[in-house]
Amino acid sequence: MTENDLLLKIEGLEKVIQEKNADANRYQDELKQTKQELVDLHKPELTTKQIEAIEGAVEQAVEQFDFTDTDNFEIDYSLDYDGRVQCESHEFNNSHNLVDEIVIKVCNLFKEVEDEKTDD
Repeated sequence: MTENDLLLKIEGLEKVIQEKNADANRYQDELKQTKQELVDLHKPELTTKQIEAIEGAVEQAVEQFDFTDTDNFEIDYSLDYDGRVQCESHEFNNSHNLVDEIVIKVCNLFKEVEDEKTDD
């Protein structure tokens, strides 16, 4: 074999390895999706309306929670250069992000199904 023959063979083998790796990655993704489908198969079902009701309930609970109550927080205090304790104020922002995270976690416990159509 010549040097060119060996270089071509190496190039071909590398190409085959890349193709096989791409196939393996595709199968890994399909396996992961199928495993998730198996987990979802045994989840209780919720309709879109029920999911919206859960979201509303969580949002209402978070909005009614007293985030200004310092007993709900663990605060680290520090001393400034004059020997004074520093913690002027605290406030919880973006409660909607908290609502979204809670709703996502709760809804992941269920399988979403279509709402039943009613004839009005």
